[in-house]
Amino acid sequence: MNKKLAKTLIDVCEGRREADLLITNCQVVDVFNKCTFPAAVSVVDGHFASFSADVKAKRTIDAQGRFLIPGFIDAHCHIESSHVSPAAFSDLIVPKGTTTVVADPHEICNVAGLDAMRYMLDASADLPLSVYLMFPSCVPATDSENAGAVLLADSIAKMIDEPRILGLGEMMNYPGIAAGLPFVLDKLECAYSTGKLIDGHAPDVKDRDLDAYSACRIISDHECATPQELVDRVRRGMYVALREGTACRNVLALLPGVDEDNMNRVMFCTDDCQPESIIDKGHIQNAVNLAIGAGMRPERAIAAATINAATCYGLKDRGAVAPGLRADFFLADDLSSIRADEVYVEGRLVASHGAILEKARHVEPVGVSGMMDVKDFSISRLALPLRSDRARVIGINPGSVVTDNLVMDVKRDEDGLFVRDEDLDVLKIASVERHKGTGNVGVGLIAGYGMRNGAVATSISHDSHNIIVVGTSDEDMAAAVDELVSTGGGITIVQDGKVLMTHRLEISGLMTDDDAMSVYDVLKQMHEIAYDRLGVNRDIDPFMTLSFMALPVIPALKITDTGLFDVSAFAFTGIDP
Repeated sequence: MNKKLAKTLIDVCEGRREADLLITNCQVVDVFNKCTFPAAVSVVDGHFASFSADVKAKRTIDAQGRFLIPGFIDAHCHIESSHVSPAAFSDLIVPKGTTTVVADPHEICNVAGLDAMRYMLDASADLPLSVYLMFPSCVPATDSENAGAVLLADSIAKMIDEPRILGLGEMMNYPGIAAGLPFVLDKLECAYSTGKLIDGHAPDVKDRDLDAYSACRIISDHECATPQELVDRVRRGMYVALREGTACRNVLALLPGVDEDNMNRVMFCTDDCQPESIIDKGHIQNAVNLAIGAGMRPERAIAAATINAATCYGLKDRGAVAPGLRADFFLADDLSSIRADEVYVEGRLVASHGAILEKARHVEPVGVSGMMDVKDFSISRLALPLRSDRARVIGINPGSVVTDNLVMDVKRDEDGLFVRDEDLDVLKIASVERHKGTGNVGVGLIAGYGMRNGAVATSISHDSHNIIVVGTSDEDMAAAVDELVSTGGGITIVQDGKVLMTHRLEISGLMTDDDAMSVYDVLKQMHEIAYDRLGVNRDIDPFMTLSFMALPVIPALKITDTGLFDVSAFAFTGIDP
């Protein structure tokens, strides 16, 4: 706000100047009083001015009794998980009613470091979607794997003052905080010294450890698993983001912890969401509708998706329909199941009935393409020797990134090497380092993936984004790795030595500059192939679930390029129990 804008708003409200737009006959969703009220809403210079129907305007729209809802805010997301560039992401989600996101480019920064941060700032500027960034706090996430970059406090200090960087991204190294490690505290100091915020990520952290974590003024957490964890975090002054993404969905599980007294500390986020999920189910409005369907009053659910997130992140110019605030909003027929009819950004119509009206500006991905340096890989690197017919196995939990640390009966050949038993749902999984040419290949076992014949590989593997591959034979697994190396990254499906389909991701092996519908069509076909031809468990997403099996900050057992990692013990472990 400045005095020129203030004077303009005053003059419109007092009838001394025309508004740019007047929307009559609408029901305004009031996120402050948690109600709706009939009004006419005027907009000038991209901001709400008055609720009076007497305001003069250059253009008038009759809302025909529809609800006028402030634009939704995604409290935490990784644009990279959509597989598309920021411009294509904007074109995808703005028609769904999301007009602002708080994005953590943790994924691409783990591949390309500061070049990635600069790309994301440039590529997300001047879009219909307002993109605020958090500077990734954990690159790499741990020292137990090889990422493409190392971003310590000196790197953070170079860029955290950027106006659209709100602070430090999700602090996943909660053991580092509990131990008071100097390099972790140095990162926190970058936020403290600049007055910026710190996002949280603290699965299963409790009691004194949670006290220590929240004492660092970490403002949020999106990793709650139970209603009690939600209450515990709110008790310590944190906001909790209820997550509804592609692989991780906990809105319904956490709602019992939300009540009238604490709901102002609750937000919604998607975290990681593929185009298929967004196109088929929606974006933030999907989480809002789930909450409404489970009994939350629509006005409260909308408040969680708007003013709560705006307040948490200090976005003082948005989050509500009120005089002086930025005019990001949409019109909808129904509050019981919300769907955006027309979406306005700064008072300008940008999307109508699910379609963007003008494609966003795309930016050349300089410094973040062709990121594939794999050395000394061959099929022999996938051999897995075992001392007995019992082995440690990663257990998939559908709908969650948390895995089990299992010990299961397996089969060996005469040389003591693991061989697949067709009667058991136990497959080989491997992580192949792709950033530094180390030649590292970590090999383990996984249960619950369900594949009967073939291999799936992806260069999307949180958080270091090495190549991760799962398969029923070493031959198919090796062919899948070779395909990704030759294409520069993406997702591929192999069966009987033949590449069935590859989704190329030319931006750091994580994203493409293709439009979201093209990505949707490719991924839809690949999902069908994975389920129908390879027999992957239909209770999981074959690609996103796989991408989280290398995440060594989420319990309990994960695979990295340097071996099996026991997250609960925060130490490497052997395949033999």
